[in-house]
Amino acid sequence: MALPLAISFFTFQQIAYLVDSYKEKTKEYDFLTYVLFVTFFPQLIAGPIVHHKQMLPQFNEKNRFFNNKNFSLGLFVFSIGLFKKVVIADKLAVPATYGFDVAESLDLVNAWFTSLSYTFQLYFDFSGYTDMAIGIALLFNIKLPVNFNSPYKALTIQDFWRRWHITLSTFLRDYIYIPFGGSRKSNFNTYRNLMITFILGGLWHGAGWNFILWGGLHGFALVIHRAWQLHSNIKLNKWLAWFITFNFINITWVFFRAKDWDSARKVLQGMFDFTNFSVTEKYQWLADFLSAYDIVINRVNEYIIVEVESNVAVYILLSFILVLLFRNTSERIENFSFSWQTSVYSALCFSVALLFINKNSEFLYFNF
Repeated sequence: MALPLAISFFTFQQIAYLVDSYKEKTKEYDFLTYVLFVTFFPQLIAGPIVHHKQMLPQFNEKNRFFNNKNFSLGLFVFSIGLFKKVVIADKLAVPATYGFDVAESLDLVNAWFTSLSYTFQLYFDFSGYTDMAIGIALLFNIKLPVNFNSPYKALTIQDFWRRWHITLSTFLRDYIYIPFGGSRKSNFNTYRNLMITFILGGLWHGAGWNFILWGGLHGFALVIHRAWQLHSNIKLNKWLAWFITFNFINITWVFFRAKDWDSARKVLQGMFDFTNFSVTEKYQWLADFLSAYDIVINRVNEYIIVEVESNVAVYILLSFILVLLFRNTSERIENFSFSWQTSVYSALCFSVALLFINKNSEFLYFNF
């Protein structure tokens, strides 16, 4: 069934406005201002999901004049977003697409390459779009809300949802979770509300069982996290907590990406089949090394992901470094000052991104 592009994004904006109007929490705005709020083009197609309290007050006379600082910051943020999308996300899309949609089977190494490639592709694609939207809006003196805050640094699943797609998390909290009762009553009701909220959050992404399962898994993880907080005094080591959280997110993204159950099963089966290794001839040294520990690796010469994108391991490693060790965009915005260093940084990101633009590619969240 064909639906209008980005219907879920602008529908949420208007749901929030209608609910708040019913509760008499909105001010009177003329129709033209409201239409501008709904159709403001930088964030219209793929977010962030803006709230009327954040946006409508900015459409005033003061913001209609050129602002040098906002313009410079906008170009800076836009360049970072373009670099994320074109240089990183589009490169990671190659092994992710091959693993999910083309390969008939995957061994352990290539299954993990597939899942991790998509995990980072999704982040750099969506956060890159958000950065570009924030940057373009700043050119017009409009400040869009922060939508990502280093989500892959999260130490718990609750922490992850406070960092990932923040505007969606806020909407689900304010207009579904709290109206259902939130955590105000019994623990059972709290757990029920969490499950309902995240199953509906899964459905927001698409009317498919894979999205329902993805949302249900995240809702269940939040239930487990809350129960752990209430009934256990054990505090996990920081690195162990990160490892568990990141791998849970990485595994559940498989259901989010897979087109059908068979595709999801193929990737997950490969990720946990520790007897199924295969390498090409140039990786024979690895097979020889592991054979001493009774780990048998099948040497094959067929087309596998390692050969689809020979630098996929490097891109995944660089992605880990970028998301764990570098400052995120919101931190760069807070510390921004116009200087020759920031000018060179922006120009370098923009120029490299232009060199990498060699084909048409859509943003993943256009689908939603």
